[in-house]
Amino acid sequence: MLAPIALAVILSVLFRPAVRWMERIRLPTAVASAVVVLGIIAALVAAGFALAGPLRGWVIQAPQSLAAAEQRLARVRKPVQKIAEATNHLTQAGTGSSPSTGPTTAPTTTPSDGGGGAEPASAPQPAQSASVAVRFLGSTSRILGEIAEVLLLLYLILASSSAFREKLVRSLPGGDDKRIAREVVHQSESIVARYMIVTAMINLGQAVVVAVVMWWIGMPTPLLWGVFTFVLEFVPYLGGALLIILLTMTALAMFDSVGKILLPGAAYLLITTLQNNLVSPVAYGNRLKLNPVAVFIGVLFWWFVWGVLGAFLAVPILAIAKITTKRIERLRAIAEFLGD
Repeated sequence: MLAPIALAVILSVLFRPAVRWMERIRLPTAVASAVVVLGIIAALVAAGFALAGPLRGWVIQAPQSLAAAEQRLARVRKPVQKIAEATNHLTQAGTGSSPSTGPTTAPTTTPSDGGGGAEPASAPQPAQSASVAVRFLGSTSRILGEIAEVLLLLYLILASSSAFREKLVRSLPGGDDKRIAREVVHQSESIVARYMIVTAMINLGQAVVVAVVMWWIGMPTPLLWGVFTFVLEFVPYLGGALLIILLTMTALAMFDSVGKILLPGAAYLLITTLQNNLVSPVAYGNRLKLNPVAVFIGVLFWWFVWGVLGAFLAVPILAIAKITTKRIERLRAIAEFLGD
């Protein structure tokens, strides 16, 4: 219940400047909020149509790619298993113990109708396809429902943002608490909005570079890898790690040489390392400095609590927590830990 509310609040901070700009040109707040929400819906629909083809092809090819990658990994596992068995025998020889041999049972075979040997049973492909389709459609409907819920909450928050904020401030008991609350709200809005905008711009540039590099390497659907980069880079550490795994698994199914298999993941790691060390410090500046350990722990915690959405919201939540605890005397130790 709380995850969509948190996402709607973060998005309201991001899009409130657009609502205020439309208010300055004499547009009612409710109408301006509706324009913003309708613009978001139009952008999501356009992105869905643009990515439907590459995403459908990637989803169709994913099982085949995973099967091919599993076969190649099985070839690698065999020498490793032999080494492990040899090491086990050497250890047992050194300790003087004999390898344990349990009772062996002969494999049972079921005679076929023709009287021959048993044939390995294979699951019917149509049933598997139907099961995958049912799961996909079920998850899609659930995601669409959650998006509709977030957009409705976003509209309500944008349409009544000033009144809601003032009621929250007036509910506090003392004058100092009201002043601190106004400062925290104003500073949180500024920093979170800047973080979201700057992160989106950085991710967009990195996505373009990754898409071009993947096209140059020969990876399938380079546009989709760029989209994955843009979305997953909002999740610190875990998003990049997941993308490297996906790139390596896809390359394992496509290429034969070890160099080509490792090249996509290594190229992405090089791009994201350069971005984190050269672009991000200049783009973010000194206003948003968080302890990397605190960010990693926060991402893991909110991933455990709210899943992917929690990992996406982890940094804005930590930034708001840092601003809030810095204004409260008895909580400044937490702010010192969260700060860089």
